[in-house]
Amino acid sequence: MLAGLSCGALAPQSSSTYSEQLKGSKRACVRTTSFVKAKASRAKTTSLLRTSDCRSYFQPSRRSTSVRVSDERAPFNKQQSVSASTQRQKIVTYASADQNGGVTDSSETDVENVVIIGSGPAGYTAAIYAARANLRPLCFEGFQAGGIAGGQLMTTTEVENFPGFPEGISGPDLMDRMRQQAERWGTALWPEDVEFVDLSVRPFVVRSSDREVRTNALIIATGATAKRLGIPSEHEFWSRGISACAICDGASPLFKGKELAVVGGGDTATEEAIYLTKYASKVHLLVRGPQMRASKAMQDRTLAHPNIEVHFNTGIMDAYPDQKGRFQGLKLVDNVTSEERQLPVGGLFYGIGHTPNSTLFDGQLETDKAGYLVVGEGGATNVPGVYSAGDVHDTEWRQAVTAAGSGCAAAISVERYLQANDLVVEYHLDPSAAEVATTSTAPSGDEPDDATTYDPSKTSHKGQYALRKLYHESDRVLGVLYTSPTCGPCRRLKPMLKGVIEEYQDQVHFVEIDIEADPQIAEAAGVSGTPRVDWFKKKDRIEVMNGVKMKSEYRKLLDANVDHPPPSNGNGSAPSTPSRTAETLNA
Repeated sequence: MLAGLSCGALAPQSSSTYSEQLKGSKRACVRTTSFVKAKASRAKTTSLLRTSDCRSYFQPSRRSTSVRVSDERAPFNKQQSVSASTQRQKIVTYASADQNGGVTDSSETDVENVVIIGSGPAGYTAAIYAARANLRPLCFEGFQAGGIAGGQLMTTTEVENFPGFPEGISGPDLMDRMRQQAERWGTALWPEDVEFVDLSVRPFVVRSSDREVRTNALIIATGATAKRLGIPSEHEFWSRGISACAICDGASPLFKGKELAVVGGGDTATEEAIYLTKYASKVHLLVRGPQMRASKAMQDRTLAHPNIEVHFNTGIMDAYPDQKGRFQGLKLVDNVTSEERQLPVGGLFYGIGHTPNSTLFDGQLETDKAGYLVVGEGGATNVPGVYSAGDVHDTEWRQAVTAAGSGCAAAISVERYLQANDLVVEYHLDPSAAEVATTSTAPSGDEPDDATTYDPSKTSHKGQYALRKLYHESDRVLGVLYTSPTCGPCRRLKPMLKGVIEEYQDQVHFVEIDIEADPQIAEAAGVSGTPRVDWFKKKDRIEVMNGVKMKSEYRKLLDANVDHPPPSNGNGSAPSTPSRTAETLNA
């Protein structure tokens, strides 16, 4: 879809021709960014890109001049275009990256150049391009709404078709690298959900779970969410036999060594089926039509795998339980003959497509009947200054590389839009800052505690030895995080959760349990998927949190169970529940 697009095709719509737009431009399609010395005025470059529909939202154009503004607390020099009639110098302090990959707000900000809602290949690529254009974008990565930060690739096993990785790369590893690159060039990354957007006012208002900002431009990269099948017992068995993430849940004791089923016929379904053969005795791929829709390479690999059986023309009516109410199998129907049958399996994994995450913009942006954003050149929506990138508008290609390409297009479009309307505030990165290694959310490789390394005075620990010791001896609240090596959401949760726990100083202990390294502990706890956090106090399990939650939810639980909550946090409550882990630890 993006292949073959010229730089001119990415410019905002204008009545002028492409050749007219480039007339007088000193840089044409190639922009060289300097982080040492500010460039001269760019008015000539963009004067022909102004359109009447964009200008109607702003004050009449006035000649501008550049004023150097400094801030000693961050490695940026800031250059702002301000009205020559007032010559008013404006100093705005801004957020700096913290060790958890988020930001620490230095002060209340004024108006941002561009805010990016969403991450994944589209959001992170847009952030990289916007940051290298000296716009210092603010990126709300998301947390729960629409899935985990990093997008669908955080739940993808091997990515074999992204250029530059001849041996392939895991989805979480690829997203880690993109995130680090965006952060390196000065993007402010906020792992928060955006809950409200107002596109009827200028500047636009974007409100997250933790803050509100105003911005002159917006890039929407909210992606799409995995669909559910909607069978009658889906809610009953969700996370207890039914899952939408093979790499998150496939290694759990609930599924190991059993026959499993995957529903779907595309690349997602075939990837999950192949991945699950690492743990399952056999995998049944249920395809509702007469053929798969996956790429030819994935079809060949799936059909040739000795532990995968493909069932064509097969629909799922429902799941059924055993005598104890546990997931036992599926009720199937032949879509050609209408013949019904049962398939005994230990679990069902979904790979049936996605729904665009566009409901946040209902009534404000144009969408098609399926909810995908309707866009023009460069990802432009029907609201000037708002651009889309990735799967939230892509109804056809839906690939990581095309999502990245659309993120690039959206960022370039935003830069031109801001220049055309005299809205640019430039942030010039200190050259040395770009060379500083950024925080990685990839697995750290830390070793589990043993008798020689265990230290109860430390807050964070790993492995079953530390868990058994702390469960019996600690007088603090104890948090147990269950992870698996390939779990993308685990990578995002672990540093965030550690950051929250550090706020409570010596009142909380934290233990990470790798369910592949310590399967007995995971099985005793009834872990059916990762990430999961069990909270204990005086050997009683007070709460179980499956998946990734907002920081406020973890703080609420801890505030209700520690003696001295941090003053900035509110109080919450958590009911006590029986502990299966307690039975094993007491043995």
